[in-house]
Amino acid sequence: MAFNPALLSSIFIVLSVFSAVTNALSLNYYDKSCPNVEQIVSNAVKKGKANDRTVPAALLRMHFHDCFIRGCDASVLLNSTSGNKAEKDGPPNISLHAFYVIDNAKKQVEASCPGVVSCADILAFAARDAVVQSGGPNWAVPKGRKDGRTSKASESVQLPGPTFNISQLQLSFFQRGLSLNDLVALSGGHTLGFAHCSSFQNRIYNFNATRDVDPTLRPSFAASLRNTCPIKNRPRNAGATMDSSSTIFDNTYFQLILQGKSLFSSDQALVSIPQTKGLVTKFASSNQAFSDAFVKSMIKMSNLNGGQEIRKDCRVVN
Repeated sequence: MAFNPALLSSIFIVLSVFSAVTNALSLNYYDKSCPNVEQIVSNAVKKGKANDRTVPAALLRMHFHDCFIRGCDASVLLNSTSGNKAEKDGPPNISLHAFYVIDNAKKQVEASCPGVVSCADILAFAARDAVVQSGGPNWAVPKGRKDGRTSKASESVQLPGPTFNISQLQLSFFQRGLSLNDLVALSGGHTLGFAHCSSFQNRIYNFNATRDVDPTLRPSFAASLRNTCPIKNRPRNAGATMDSSSTIFDNTYFQLILQGKSLFSSDQALVSIPQTKGLVTKFASSNQAFSDAFVKSMIKMSNLNGGQEIRKDCRVVN
């Protein structure tokens, strides 16, 4: 992949942000100061999931979107102010939801051990619990993140997009110290959730100068997507689930990619080069292999941390 000077400059800028905010984390950080914190957060996630089955997917996506901007510093939770438009109001984050689950967990944590646990750690716990409560793997979350004081909607464009090709995806992950293995494993988080038509419309209408539909899509699947997402009179919030078991954390996502039934261009991109296609095939054939890789990559990603304080309210700086 060839890099131009402007692109290299952007890499150095992003890498400098992450290298400046990396702090040492610990598995026993709250053992004495707030020993019940993980149970409190788990209960809050369970309650949220009971009210809305889309909560797990929302929390996992929220954590990913947080970590990819300034490290896992809960900047995605901050509200916009009169003088600043925050990350959560940036274009890629408009559809984020379930912030109330984090608010509820934070309120209960503060009642138990005030001023001790960061919102960033609560979000990391919640993302793990979202996976576990959807039938996925469990893991010990490293702890000790601090909350950031900066949140800019303009920086949300740094998030990898659904139309990205493999070179763009590789660059986005490379900037954060994440490998191709991490790219494929973390993309497996798409096993949970729902996508609006706008995120995959490029594959089913006006794909290129000679084809209306992306030829890598299975024709019957493309037809069903076009039926769900008509150009005219499209239902509001129309879209499709990310895979056929969208509330269960499993390896179905990878199986569907190999069948030509992925939604995003970025999903299909994972089989465009041998290295990543091999991983897709491996994970499609072994749920255990996927789970093991996902846990390692989640821990690695969540170590991208930063911030300066422990917020009293996750929506505003102290």
